Amino acid sequence: MASNNSVPTPHISAQVGEIAETILLPGDPLRAKFIADNFLTDVKQFNETRNMLGFTGLYEGNRISVMGTGMGCASIGIYSHELIHFYGVKNLIRIGTAGAVSPEIHVRDVIFGMGACTTSNYVRLFHLPGDYSCICSYELLRKATEKAEELNIPYRVGNILSSDMFYSDEIGNPGGKSWTDMGVLAVEMEAAALYSNAAAGGANALCILTISDSEFTGEVTTAEERQLSFTNMMKIALKLA
Repeated sequence: MASNNSVPTPHISAQVGEIAETILLPGDPLRAKFIADNFLTDVKQFNETRNMLGFTGLYEGNRISVMGTGMGCASIGIYSHELIHFYGVKNLIRIGTAGAVSPEIHVRDVIFGMGACTTSNYVRLFHLPGDYSCICSYELLRKATEKAEELNIPYRVGNILSSDMFYSDEIGNPGGKSWTDMGVLAVEMEAAALYSNAAAGGANALCILTISDSEFTGEVTTAEERQLSFTNMMKIALKLA
């Protein structure tokens, strides 16, 4: 349930009612602006604090919001907590980029993160008496796969890895099992925090990713491509409003 005792929050300048119950969460605030400019109508900007741009508008007559989250569990953890607990957001859909962990996954593939493994300490800070399994909302996952099929967009569903380090060698594990061996499809930096915050707050969350690079093929995309051309995941996510 939303609490407006501290609205605007330290990180979001919106008033209660200015953010829709469903929000798309790209890491890059310029990707949020791209979505608002190219897909939404009747757009109103609700946030520019710290240049983390946020907008609310209509997509096919349905009210939806989009806002950047920055990079990493700590950053999306702040924004998703405030969206859930202060603004009453019910459906939080991360749309971001990821690196391929499996040789079967290729650049520009769309991945739905059913579960999120993590090397981050974020989930442990809930002080649970064991290891929490970070999983998405089945309702959102089911709807996303249906919409992808309607749009004829190929996709993969599976486990992803949320890492605290962008530059690391953690994919492999000399002398033991690797994330690849365990069937993980891709690595990104936010889903575990989003999934655990949504579970703690009684909200729904889903991570939809586009593969931006692969260590198996050496393929890499540019920052401009990631910002402007990865539209399939945007089209799927917008259909979930």
